[in-house]
Amino acid sequence: MVRLKVTATHFQYTVAVGRGAWGGLRSLATGDYSSMFALTEAGLWHRWGREFLRASGLRLSRVIYVPAGERSKSLAQVEKTAARLAALGADRHSLLVAFGGGVVGDLAGFVASVYMRGIDYVQVPTTIVAQVDSSIGGKTAVDVEKAKNLVGTFYPPRIVLAEPTVLRSLPDRVFRSGLYEVVKHAILSGPLFFDLLERRLATLQPNRTAVIEPLIARAARVKVEIVNRDEKEADLRRVLNLGHTYGHAIEAATDYRRFLHGEAVGWGLLGVTRLAARLGVLPDDEAARIARLVWQVGPLPSMADLSPSRVLSLLGHDKKAVGGRVHWVLPERIGKVRIASDVPADAVARAFRSLQRAEI
Repeated sequence: MVRLKVTATHFQYTVAVGRGAWGGLRSLATGDYSSMFALTEAGLWHRWGREFLRASGLRLSRVIYVPAGERSKSLAQVEKTAARLAALGADRHSLLVAFGGGVVGDLAGFVASVYMRGIDYVQVPTTIVAQVDSSIGGKTAVDVEKAKNLVGTFYPPRIVLAEPTVLRSLPDRVFRSGLYEVVKHAILSGPLFFDLLERRLATLQPNRTAVIEPLIARAARVKVEIVNRDEKEADLRRVLNLGHTYGHAIEAATDYRRFLHGEAVGWGLLGVTRLAARLGVLPDDEAARIARLVWQVGPLPSMADLSPSRVLSLLGHDKKAVGGRVHWVLPERIGKVRIASDVPADAVARAFRSLQRAEI
């Protein structure tokens, strides 16, 4: 079990990663809560809910289900969830448990931050993406039309509990999707983690908990260290957007229906690596090494038929754009990136089109 500490100006909480993590909820003063609710997806809860309750010792007042998929990250779903909490008697001393992947975690965190002006919540991430990234850092958000995570808050959980055993039930595609975020963290971390991932990636399978656990913990540590140095995305935390600028545009261009989030990030990593190499920022050998590791994760859904103009027009909708200028995270080498807002639009377009041609 690895315990990481997130420390910021007004809050501190633990990220526990490893087998037995769910037992960490027993350390909360659950007797101080008037009621406890879980927000989750029906299929996931039916598979793991009983085991989670046994391990955590929680006595929930009610389980609230939301539809699976990105479309649940909406203001309409926020309203439905808040109304459901109110109907069930949730008050300012209630606890909300986010039991699910990134969608559930983002939605639950946002609801908790605004329901009765803020109630406590805990993150119990059940996918790789959520365990290494989205559950950590206190960022909550929902999508508005084509803009991903446009409306949100900074609102930290009481605790994050990443139990790798739950990954056993992930479909292979969902499991692989999460590994693209691990690759992203390895690029940010540097040669030691990147080398380790190159050696171990082929051995990673959903049911090999002992193998996946240390890599999940290593990737989560990368996120925690960055969050601790930049609480509210002033500058350093932007590096976590590596691969997401192209990625978010690809997701939006396909109405969030073709690609899982991690798959879009995988394409985004390939795109920004190609862009950085074309700009002379990233040496060709480093670019090739990054691309090999991305492809080693597995096949990506095709984007050969996407309209380049459509994808490129959506780049300015990224919430990290300022004054319409996109802040690109460009890799300079494994372990070092730069933030650039002066990347020529024609270079961005050429890199994306060349990636499409390479796929064909």
